[in-house]
Amino acid sequence: MRKADIRALSKALGLPTWDKPSFACLASRFPYGTALTPEGLARVNRAEEFLMAKGFRQLRVRAHGEVARIELVPEDIPRFLEKGLREETAAYFKHIGFAYTALDLLGYRTGSLNETLHDDAETAEKP
Repeated sequence: MRKADIRALSKALGLPTWDKPSFACLASRFPYGTALTPEGLARVNRAEEFLMAKGFRQLRVRAHGEVARIELVPEDIPRFLEKGLREETAAYFKHIGFAYTALDLLGYRTGSLNETLHDDAETAEKP
């Protein structure tokens, strides 16, 4: 069975999660080399659950130490920027342990943590 088959069967069975967006492992929210802890994973999970409760469906909260970097699909960014929601999000994220909250202006994209990786052959100094 493929993902589309599972979704169709889930819908036919009346399951409320039939169209739930797929989410990668929470470990993918941390830069390579970051030590994963139960507390850090729980903090990211709580941050994403907060945003989902506000009606955002496709998102990521990337943890960069004390900074939470929010990725939303571009069409959701204007709603996020509405007064009140921004402040509520920043306050909640501070409450759960992030010192700073940032919105990624490029929006949601899979593999965004790979963007800072460089091929050693490309970055090596040439003689």
